[in-house]
Parts: sequence; structure tokens; C-alpha cells
Amino acid sequence: MDAPVIQLIFMLALLVGVIWLYILPITMAGRRNRSGLIWFLIGLVGSPLLAILLLLALGDAPEHPAT
Repeated sequence: MDAPVIQLIFMLALLVGVIWLYILPITMAGRRNRSGLIWFLIGLVGSPLLAILLLLALGDAPEHPAT
């Protein structure tokens, strides 16, 4: 394989990994009854790893009773 092909494969794998890091807080927030958009923005402003760690530390949001 040529070096440019290997570089292209590496860059695509890196891009997929970064996109996955930004999608993960959205799915985690949805499972914890939190807003995915807010946590995406937190990950965008801070870092996705910070958003993931905060979501893990906060846990599930309290359920709102149906009125």
C-alpha cells in the first residue's frame, strides 16, 4: 500500500472516532432523561470527554411526576 492510502485510512478512522465522541454524550443524555442538545453544546464548548465525565458523575435526572 502507498503511504497516501494509509494516511487516508488513518484520517478517516480518526474522523469517525471524533464524530463518535461528539455523538456519545447525546445518547448518554437521552438515556439519563437529559437534553441531548444541551450536552452536545457542552461537549462543543468544553470537550466531549468532559461532557461524558459530567454525565457519568451526575447520573440520571429525577423523573418529573405526571400531573
